[in-house]
Formats: sequence, C-alpha cells, structure tokens
Amino acid sequence: MSQSLTIGRLARAAGVKLDTVRYYERRALMPEPQRSDAGYRMYSGEDLERLRFIRGAKSLGFSLDEIRYLLAVVDSEGDRAEVRALAAGRLEDMNRQLAEMQQARAALAGLVSACSGHGSVRDCPIVEAVVAAQPGPPSGTRKLK
Repeated sequence: MSQSLTIGRLARAAGVKLDTVRYYERRALMPEPQRSDAGYRMYSGEDLERLRFIRGAKSLGFSLDEIRYLLAVVDSEGDRAEVRALAAGRLEDMNRQLAEMQQARAALAGLVSACSGHGSVRDCPIVEAVVAAQPGPPSGTRKLK
C-alpha cells in the first residue's frame, strides 16, 4: 500500500476506532505519524500492518506492555524463542485465570441452586456467602445496610 492513509481510513482498515489509534500512539505502540501540509495525520501500509498486529495480539490476550515487548522483538528481528517464552507465560496466566473462573463458577452455581429465590434476603445462601467472603469481623457480627 503505497498511498498514505488518514487516521479514519487507517482505523477502518484495521477494524478499530479513531480513539484507539490515538491511544496506541500515546502509549508509544504506534510511531508518531507523518503530517500533511494541513497538519493531518498520515499513515503508511506499514502503520496499518503494525496496527493489525497490535489488534491481533490484544485478541490473544496480550497486555499492552507485552505487545510493546513483542513489537520490539519483531522490529529488531529478534529470536523466536523470546516470542515463544512470552506466549507460554501468557498461556500459563490464562490457564490460572480460567481455573479460578471455573472454581468461582462452580461455587456460584451451587449457591444459585441452594437459593429458592423466594422470600426475604435474610438467610439467603448467596448473600451469606458474599458477606462471609469479605474480610472483617467473624460471621454473624456483620450486617448489610
């Protein structure tokens, strides 16, 4: 793509919002764009590829700091082992988060089953579990306002 793209065309082509492009520029994930004589931001095909790379990395769960690292490795034509190590770490984090979510889901499913859904919230197993999960005085001494 030899022609220059305005920020609007760049954003549309990458499937992001204008504010996203500006945000990535402020976070130094995207380079400072060239400016037209009228002061408009002008982007290249390389900028579009970079923006699509960032979007793809975000969709895989990488944080902006991790994406910055990936971009640095790619820009310097670094070693594939660096990319793999980062991805393996992200996968490990995702597996841990998934296990925590599955545990929370199972606990919540049990509470929903234990609650009749009728009557006062007093002695509701869901409310009791939420109160019990909060740090503070022992059970039975805290009340909801």
